[in-house]
Amino acid sequence: MPALSSSLAENRLHPSAQTHQTVTTVAVSTEGYSDNGACGKRKSEVLGSGPGGVVPIGAFEVSKGKRLLQVGLAVAYCLFAAGVVFGYAALKPVMIREGIYRDKCTEKEIEKGSRVCYEQEIRLNFMFTLAAVATNVCALLVGTVLDRYGPRVSGIIGSMLFALGCLGFSLAKQIRNFDPYPISYLLLALGGPFIFISSFHLSNAFPSHSGLILSMLTGAFDSSSAVFLLYRLLYEHTHGKLTLSTWFAAYLIVPATALILQLTLMPSGSYKTVGELVCQAEVEEELLHEDRDSGDYIEVDDDELRLRHERRSSLIHEIDSLLGGKDAKATNDRKLEQSHESSGVWGAMHGMPINRQICSWWFVLITLFTMIQMIRINYFVATIRPQYEFLLGSYHRAVEVNEFFDLALPIGGILAVPLIGYLLDRYSTLVILQILVALAAIIGSLGIVKDSYPAAIAGIIGFVAYRPFYYTAVSDYAAKVFGFETFGKVYGLIICLAGLLNLSQTGLDALTLRVFRKDPRPVDFGLLTASVVAGCALVGYVWRSGRRIKRFRLGLEAEGAREEIMPGGSLSGYGGV
Repeated sequence: MPALSSSLAENRLHPSAQTHQTVTTVAVSTEGYSDNGACGKRKSEVLGSGPGGVVPIGAFEVSKGKRLLQVGLAVAYCLFAAGVVFGYAALKPVMIREGIYRDKCTEKEIEKGSRVCYEQEIRLNFMFTLAAVATNVCALLVGTVLDRYGPRVSGIIGSMLFALGCLGFSLAKQIRNFDPYPISYLLLALGGPFIFISSFHLSNAFPSHSGLILSMLTGAFDSSSAVFLLYRLLYEHTHGKLTLSTWFAAYLIVPATALILQLTLMPSGSYKTVGELVCQAEVEEELLHEDRDSGDYIEVDDDELRLRHERRSSLIHEIDSLLGGKDAKATNDRKLEQSHESSGVWGAMHGMPINRQICSWWFVLITLFTMIQMIRINYFVATIRPQYEFLLGSYHRAVEVNEFFDLALPIGGILAVPLIGYLLDRYSTLVILQILVALAAIIGSLGIVKDSYPAAIAGIIGFVAYRPFYYTAVSDYAAKVFGFETFGKVYGLIICLAGLLNLSQTGLDALTLRVFRKDPRPVDFGLLTASVVAGCALVGYVWRSGRRIKRFRLGLEAEGAREEIMPGGSLSGYGGV
């Protein structure tokens, strides 16, 4: 993808990818510096300590081979730990065959030969619901730990939480005082984001390829749902001999390896961001000029002065090479400016106080749409087999659909990455939202068609491509509308609120199983209707507000009042609609 994609890829990711900046500065004279660029109104040298008192690292200070190894290993352990809980649809059949919660079934249900009884279904689905909520709600916690203590501490915490989750599953049969399964699955869900998000800074190990690295990490997260698919296949191949306790005891090797890598090979601090590197290069260059203009030629030994100049010149050259040359920044800036103009909403709420942002319709409507979509997504993942058992009227065909979904979910997440990048880089936010709402309506409609195997397969193909597109588009919207200064708080709050609403999934399960006698269509249709209504309201608001923003900008241009636009693209005279 073009250079623009790197910047947009960062915009689309988790809030901590934006909020966790290792900006550690030493203020010096402000003469000679404009308001533009990474240094802004001050000269800043990235010399101080970052999160946890650890000095941030310039990528040029570490050998290329070591940086490649760090990125490769981070992608590997994210593949095996970051998002395994979302492979629940593959793990659930194994838990049922292992007899988990079978003791909660009534005698009448057992006599009828029910494969899954009511209480068993509710408890198993609650386990996933709790994990999905925790994954989203802990976003703010992970960001706080990253900002305060750095990526190494975050990675260590994630490895330990994940290890405790594996340990809980491996010892579950021996635990009598409490129910170990939801707690253990919760620990796996909490450990994943700590491990995953602490790896984001590695994109700065190769700044000119940051978009590719972030895409690889995101792809590893999506693909990690295949871990439980692999386990289910091994379980079936061994005819049930590879039990849950055996699998999770062996799987302790994953968090143990991640922990060892965090303590040894992985950097103790974050790699410096592009902005910090640019600022450092500007400072070094300015200091070179200051040395020449000052009296240092008289006061300092010639050899010492020459060595200092060589060091600074070498440092500037290394930073320029790392960033792709001196012309790369100017080219990227032009492309970003074109992207901001074409988005139609860039700067709508930039520079506004956080309380004004979250009280705006920009925030309320995207949060409402996100809440409904997230519960639709997680409800589908948790109940795919019983849904299609009813819709197709066959348990065996439902198993086939479930198995296809288990395989398609990680593959779809990977294959969708370049398409998502293409759409977000080339189309306005309004068009992206229209596509989201249209796809939500189509996929939702396919999900309530009865006795149609092709409709079931088409719906799943659409779902596995839609899921990463939806999450990415929401973060892209938040970055463009609210700006990076409050991105972490705003996006984190959106995801946190949406995650909390997922607790209502247990009520939806009860409605489907008891009130509608296992017919998923009423609940699915209700969620479909709600998402279309919320989506249309969002699209309508963005369309109307986008026109007002465009008229406002045209008015500024006509009056030659470009200086009224605040640094960073904020619309100082625009009220946020």
